[in-house]
Amino acid sequence: MSWPTWLPLRDELRALSPYGAPQVPAEAALNTNENPYAPSLALQGAITDAVAQVCASLNRYPDRDATQLRSALATYMNEGSGTTLGAQNIWAANGSNEIIQSIFLAFGSGAAIGFTPSYSMHPLIAKVAGTTWINGQRNSDFSFNLDLAVQEIATHKPILTFITTPNNPTGDAISISDIAALAIAVSAHGGLLIVDEAYAEFSSEKSALTLIDSHPHVLVIRTMSKAFAFAGARVGYLIGEPRVIDAMMLVRLPYHLSALTQAAALIALEYRAELLGNVATLISSRQGLISSLHNLGLSTRPSAANFILFTGFSAPAPQLWSQLLEKGVLIRDVGLSSYLRVTVGNEAENKAFLKALTELL
Repeated sequence: MSWPTWLPLRDELRALSPYGAPQVPAEAALNTNENPYAPSLALQGAITDAVAQVCASLNRYPDRDATQLRSALATYMNEGSGTTLGAQNIWAANGSNEIIQSIFLAFGSGAAIGFTPSYSMHPLIAKVAGTTWINGQRNSDFSFNLDLAVQEIATHKPILTFITTPNNPTGDAISISDIAALAIAVSAHGGLLIVDEAYAEFSSEKSALTLIDSHPHVLVIRTMSKAFAFAGARVGYLIGEPRVIDAMMLVRLPYHLSALTQAAALIALEYRAELLGNVATLISSRQGLISSLHNLGLSTRPSAANFILFTGFSAPAPQLWSQLLEKGVLIRDVGLSSYLRVTVGNEAENKAFLKALTELL
């Protein structure tokens, strides 16, 4: 983008482009890792009722500390991980990206490292926040290499170390033993280990939440956008040692989480059994999609998320992406040569994707 001379944009931002996937009409939109299952009518009704009650007091600011929501999130985390978290261990925000930005604002005084390819917002937010970003390496097949990561941490001594598990865009999960080893490596020079678990509910790996008691410098990021099919509500949350949460309060904006958002999120948590049932359906569909891709002669990276990174097609990735879109199927070109990523959709969307892909191969 060309910026006018009168606009005093920071020099380090001038070459950047805004983050975002293409928003174009498609019969099957499988490009942003959304949950394809809309809230049930019962859940919609319950949210509507809760929001209606809140509307009577919209002239007042919301609960600044979102105490009720944080307590409910702690209960949910404890159910899945056997932990004993409380509201003091949770900070809720407008999506996990606000969490990431706030971490940089609070702690980004030195360098940060992540092991790429991984979530592209980590380095982008680092740059916006004025933190030096280091691209750590993965294996040539994109799998995580613990020894290499530990070596790079020792060399660069980053103040912030990011890992994403399951990783986006590759889909692979990092074992809890490897995360524990990373936590030890990070603690050797006084840094923080940030574990981005946006897709954790789709994985069978043990959560890094279980490391926080013994490693207080471990921070875990979660979101309600994926498993809870709540992307439009924008609710992310950070789990950490209480003093980490206290530090977030220093950089948060006043009343940043609306009363409407808090009310809707609380209802979604009450319906978590229903919503997580859809997760089980998506995991089954993921395995079916992987088998179908293999039957087409394509290769896939191991996935513990709600998306699949695949390769083995002869056309250039941008060309195949465009041809699929012409057939009404929108997937994601993640910028990796010879690879494309598809989100696991509902049955009709998955069939449309496989039909279009079969016709093009």
